[in-house]
Amino acid sequence: MIPRRKHNASSGSLPPPDDKHASNDYILSEGGAREGWRAALRRRCNRKTLHKRVPITAWLPQYNTDKAVGDLIAGITVGLTVIPQSLAYSNIAGLPPQHGLYGSFLGCFIYIVLGGCRAVPAGPTAIASLLTYQVAGGVVEKAILLNFLTGLVELLMGILGLGFLINFVSGPVSSGFTSAVALMIATSQVKDLFAIKVTGTTFLQQWISIFKNLHSASLWDPVLGFICIALLLCMRKIGMIKLGEKTEEGPSTRQKVLTRCMWLLGTCRNAIVVVATGALGYWFVATHGAAPVRLMAKNVGMNREGAIPSGVPVPQLPPFSYVRADNTTANFLEMVSELGSGLLVIPLIVLLEDIAICKAFSDGRTIDATQEMIALGLASVGNSFMQAYPGGGSLARSVVSNGSGVKTTFNGLYTGLMVILALQFFTQYFEFIPKAALAAVIISAILFMVEYDVIKPMWRAKKLDLVPGVGTFILCLTLPIELGILTGVVVNIIFILYHAARPKFSVEMLKTEQGVEYLMITPDRCLMFPSVDYVRRLVTKCAASSSVPVVIECTHIYSADYTAAKSIEQLTADFHARLQPLYFYNVKPSVCSIFEAVAKPEHFVVFYEDDELDRLLAADERVGPGKPPPQLA
Repeated sequence: MIPRRKHNASSGSLPPPDDKHASNDYILSEGGAREGWRAALRRRCNRKTLHKRVPITAWLPQYNTDKAVGDLIAGITVGLTVIPQSLAYSNIAGLPPQHGLYGSFLGCFIYIVLGGCRAVPAGPTAIASLLTYQVAGGVVEKAILLNFLTGLVELLMGILGLGFLINFVSGPVSSGFTSAVALMIATSQVKDLFAIKVTGTTFLQQWISIFKNLHSASLWDPVLGFICIALLLCMRKIGMIKLGEKTEEGPSTRQKVLTRCMWLLGTCRNAIVVVATGALGYWFVATHGAAPVRLMAKNVGMNREGAIPSGVPVPQLPPFSYVRADNTTANFLEMVSELGSGLLVIPLIVLLEDIAICKAFSDGRTIDATQEMIALGLASVGNSFMQAYPGGGSLARSVVSNGSGVKTTFNGLYTGLMVILALQFFTQYFEFIPKAALAAVIISAILFMVEYDVIKPMWRAKKLDLVPGVGTFILCLTLPIELGILTGVVVNIIFILYHAARPKFSVEMLKTEQGVEYLMITPDRCLMFPSVDYVRRLVTKCAASSSVPVVIECTHIYSADYTAAKSIEQLTADFHARLQPLYFYNVKPSVCSIFEAVAKPEHFVVFYEDDELDRLLAADERVGPGKPPPQLA
């Protein structure tokens, strides 16, 4: 006996299409349609919208002493981290070191008001710095304009609600991109680690140049650099030690204090190394007139080439033109043309990194991607008036902030004030910091960005996901990085389209209550133009093996388009021509209206209940009731 399938409410049947409460229909009430723009404005301009778009208004009334202390500690700790990082990241971007600091305070202040995640310290990041170098080529004016336009793109994406675009960058593509960027950033620091000249923009070009010029490497720069790397990794490991956790009684007070001190040592390791090596460079210049390693400013104490200007920059408009190396002037349109695809790639990557950080530290709260776009967009626009280059949320600083007990975004106030103090009073001492020490800071941090640990679970879960991941990794190393990530996204979209074009089917031979056999075909997703030819061929192939009636169950078809409707018209015409009944079960009202607009009414037959199928088969001249279907000649 072939089992009979019962279609009822529990199996997902829907009311007929004339039911105005049918699923997948969104019906506006007449009263709602008559409401004018004033009523719509009143609905949007309320307290809930204010809290959503200006988050500070939601948490500031509940701000207390405990939260203030947590924010103060976190803000100062992040400030000690962001200052050396900003100096190092500006080197990755190929810009003077002060431009990294210029982007580390105003964005923090803006994010206090508009930001939605307490652990996102806005400022320079390693990935944004490398992308800035790839796009702007170390030209200050182009980097500042890039920041301004990047902010406008992020702001526009937030206003238009285009946050869904980030979803097209899948996990494998993101992992491949991040890992490739980590290797490229580490490679870009080899020149400072060995004090050699390196040319090229891609990973392979730079390593070819490194091996060609390695014979001219300095002695003391790599010695100092590798010592700093070893110290940084050791202090990082020390900061992860937790005393007394495995004992039954738990850690004692003394152990808690020691654990906190070791954590502080690990957290402030970058600042400790930079200050110590800067003091060493100052001592060499003061006692011997020169240092055996390269410092951030050349010829310190003499003509001070490359000296870092002190003080907070005066706000000014971003440059809309600049003078090229050949003394020709590039106007605004030419600058935009030179920035190219970076105007879209950098905002997407910055937002992707920021959303990932928000999800990691959201404590289970829903992330408003639109609000993050608006906050980062306005922060970037504001930073461009301070002569900064593109930045965003940094995962490393977010980990430090969260570990320091941050409570709200108000911690950005203390971080920004520390950067302002550093610009006002300490920039003259930054000139004595060895470049090898900053390279060590970057390399020791970037090593942990290589996501090799995702390969094994990805292989176990779905091996096909390795294709876009590994492909993006290789392309980002061999091509300009923005082309690599774009190609990876395109490959991922092709995978999505192929999956959409090949829906799965379940095929069952069932019997009605009258004993008439019929073939039930159930697709598992919507019918759109990429899949219609495949669906038509598969249905025809399944039905061609016998002349029994065919029922297509449409429960999972929530949407369709004109191309799908044309394919259904051709399918029903084919079945009608060979005298084989074809029926459609449980068609959504919105889908039914699309099919009926194209298909012939006498060919396109829909039913919603089991007894309807019995009546249809009984009334169909091609099928005798209770008898096996006739065989076609």
